[in-house]
Amino acid sequence: MSCPQRGEASLLRGDMRCPRCAGVLRPHGHARARTVRGLGSATLQVRPRRACCADCRTTHVLLPGALTCRRADSTEVIGTALAAKAVGAGFRTIAERLGRPASTVRRWLRRAPERHAQWLYERAVQRCATVDRELLVRPAAQPSVLAHALNLLAGAALRYRERLGYDDPPWALIGAFSYGYLLAPPMII
Repeated sequence: MSCPQRGEASLLRGDMRCPRCAGVLRPHGHARARTVRGLGSATLQVRPRRACCADCRTTHVLLPGALTCRRADSTEVIGTALAAKAVGAGFRTIAERLGRPASTVRRWLRRAPERHAQWLYERAVQRCATVDRELLVRPAAQPSVLAHALNLLAGAALRYRERLGYDDPPWALIGAFSYGYLLAPPMII
């Protein structure tokens, strides 16, 4: 869900499906309020929507694409760090640029191993094929799988904005394309 308003409308219409059993998700209150850090000193107060599956009764927290699962920083911040890693920057340099502790940035970068970069690349190819297959024809050479994945995800995000009239920031769309997992969950690594 990239845009909370579109997500809410979809939830109320019964268009959202449970990722576990494909049952219909229904509104189920909200998760706790939290503060998420953006680029620089910007912060964002959020209270994500909860949904409950009508079939399996599992509850889910619906995060907007601007947020990354289990992180206190926005998708834009983490994506910026990954983009810098993809072109060869080290964690200390990235941490300094973003104004974050080096240990935090190092943890983020460790959550983007080659296997997860490949998973992101597959999501990127799916999105590009959906919105514009031309994005897959002779893409620009990239130094790593992660760089290639982020490049295709960015292309898909910009094309979604252009063709579908979305006004979501590109990183929010990229967060939605990666299902909130711009970084690999602990059980995948």
